[in-house]
Parts: sequence; C-alpha cells; structure tokens
Amino acid sequence: MARYNGINHLAMVTADMDMTIRYWRDLLGMRLVAGLGQKNYRHYFFEISKKDMIAFFEWPNIDKVPLKDHGVPVKGAFAFDHISIGIEDMCDLTEISAKLSQAGFWVSEIIDHGFIYSIYSFDPNNIPVEFSYNVSSVDIRQQPQMRDRYPSAITLEGSEPQLNRWDIMVNKDCDVEEVIEIYPGEGEIFKEVISDTK
Repeated sequence: MARYNGINHLAMVTADMDMTIRYWRDLLGMRLVAGLGQKNYRHYFFEISKKDMIAFFEWPNIDKVPLKDHGVPVKGAFAFDHISIGIEDMCDLTEISAKLSQAGFWVSEIIDHGFIYSIYSFDPNNIPVEFSYNVSSVDIRQQPQMRDRYPSAITLEGSEPQLNRWDIMVNKDCDVEEVIEIYPGEGEIFKEVISDTK
C-alpha cells in the first residue's frame, strides 16, 4: 500500500500575494520557501512544518470568498470548509491567538474538542483557519474512536483500509529506474537554480 508522509501542500488562491505574504510569513512565521511567477500570475509556497506547506496562486481578477464560519453547513456546490494547522504546545496556541488579535484579525476563544484544543480565525483572503494543539491523553491516531451515534454500515467496517473493496490490480514491485515518463512543469526552474550554484 502507498505510504503517505503528510500534506505536501494545500493550494489556495489570493488576489493579493503581498498581503498573503505579510500574513503567512510575517505574522504567523511560516517561511516563504518557493515562488514561481510570470506577468499576472504568481504561485508561492509557505512551510508549515518540515513536511507540510500551504501554497497560493495569485489571480488578480478573483474576489475574496464570503466569510463562512468553520463547520457551519451550507447549501449548493461547495468543496472546502477550513484548514486546521497543528501546533506544538499550548503556549504556541496562546501566542498565535494574541498575534492575530493584536494584528486586528478576529480570533475565537480556545475550544476543547476532546482530542484537540483549537482557536479559529480567517486569513486576509477570508480563508477559515483553525490552529490545533493535540491533547496528549487522547491520541485518536493511536486509538481511533468512532463516536458517531448513527454510523453507516461502511463506517462500522472499522478504521483500517478495506483494500479488497476495489477491483484493481497494482504492480507492487516499483523499480524507480523504470518509472513512467515524467513531463516537464513550470517548477523545473528550481532544478536550474540548484545546478547553477554548484
């Protein structure tokens, strides 16, 4: 089975990259680790952790999304509710809360969700953002818990992947030298920068 190591990046959209940099890099302290750009287009990446990033496309002709509270149901076409960013300890949670508040952003009180403590806010693009601290005594990754009072039959199959549910065949012997053709993308420019420094 494929092994996952985190969220490589979430891709969001902004009409104002400079404002977005001020928030994610300068207020929250996330490094700006990569940037691609052309006329009327930028694509920048911020490091959340050693394995996770958030990226933004700058498209100048978009509007901010309407403010929508985290987790509140809506009607119609919809695909995204909010981002939850994990933080190391409670002091980080209170620090982020104070920074957001002092910078003029709305921020919620600390909410106890049983397995995490969270605060909620919005970035300058109106993207709903949650910051979460894992409660050490309740580790749902180590001990999954289903507390849904009305679980479906599929849910009751358990937390582990049910690999026999799809009629597919996958070659489990991967030889990296024989990987299928890889097509060039805009980010190949990063390889040129690395080779220029040698």
